[in-house]
Amino acid sequence: MSEKNNKTLKPGWRRVKFGDVVRLSKARSQDPLADGIERYVGLEHLEPGDLRIRSWGNVADGVTFTSLFQPGQVLFGKRRAYQRKVAVADFSGVCSGDIYVLETKDAQVLLPELLPFICQTDAFFDHAVGTSAGSLSPRTNWTSLADFEFALPPIKDQKDITLSLSCADEMIGSLQEAERAARNVFESTAQEFFESSSNNWPNKRIDEVSLFVTNGFVGKSAQHYVAEGGVPYLVSKNVRRNRLKLDEVTYISEEFHQSSKKSQLLEGDILTVQSGHIGETAVVPKEYAGANCHALIITRPDPKQLDPYFASYYLNSAVGQRRLSQLVIGSTIQHLNTSDLKKLDIPQPNIEEQKRISALLSSIASDQELLANRIEDAKRLRLQLLAEVFS
Repeated sequence: MSEKNNKTLKPGWRRVKFGDVVRLSKARSQDPLADGIERYVGLEHLEPGDLRIRSWGNVADGVTFTSLFQPGQVLFGKRRAYQRKVAVADFSGVCSGDIYVLETKDAQVLLPELLPFICQTDAFFDHAVGTSAGSLSPRTNWTSLADFEFALPPIKDQKDITLSLSCADEMIGSLQEAERAARNVFESTAQEFFESSSNNWPNKRIDEVSLFVTNGFVGKSAQHYVAEGGVPYLVSKNVRRNRLKLDEVTYISEEFHQSSKKSQLLEGDILTVQSGHIGETAVVPKEYAGANCHALIITRPDPKQLDPYFASYYLNSAVGQRRLSQLVIGSTIQHLNTSDLKKLDIPQPNIEEQKRISALLSSIASDQELLANRIEDAKRLRLQLLAEVFS
């Protein structure tokens, strides 16, 4: 790097190319099982934004992967780099050919502990995505990654930076453990109600305890009617179990909204996904009353017979999902028909009991959601810290 480029940096810092300080490991195991390797890692085992590997496969179950990794090495998903999959191995194994195994060339120049954080910076991902080739499954290559330039601090600063980022990462890890514990409490409580108690409750078809069950808007795409600041238009990606995912919401014109009265939503309507995350269900909150929707099943419960949150918690529970899965049709493209959902039996304790159960589950779910929000806030702060350090 030229002295001119280095003059704009902090004292002791210098610009380097990624390939000058990082090595692509080419270690291989042609027979992992014979070499005593027990675990393998595919792209599906790496979670975006999470530096820990929390799941893996067993080599004994059969695998064709040969790329070998060791504890401390960094795994980077080179396919669909926009998914931001980076992790630090804490065990040895083999991994997919769509994962690069990276390590520092010299720990006296670049601390191994700092490498994964460099790979998490926006600049690194922008470079990886920008140098990817392919339409359906874009991949970056090592030659392109090796050309990525970044500002490298002196070792003393690297230690301080690594300590700060590691503390932030540990905080996120602790919050994630707490969120998982809250989720387990919720799921076990829901299971206790719906597995153990449902046998003592009468059952009725969903359409018997609802004002109506119908389709959201179907047919031609609404893309020509998209209007910034218009009416929210919910689709399957916005519906997750017991919640709406509202980080990406499409808006449509008032004119199109008024022409699609059948799919206009009220507070308390129950939305169920027909394809994709089939059967996942959420309740429309007050702030989205008056929205519209596409290719979702709308259930409008009779308030005297069915509490919407009780119904949502039941349909998203293990027992509810099992029963919904039996209604799914199709092999290549699977689908849930509105007519089949109408006929699904749902437990019918009296409405007061339904509200008591949904209030208890909502209380547990709100704790879980609070932790999930804190995790997202902590991740944003970590990204801000990364941006400030390596800007």
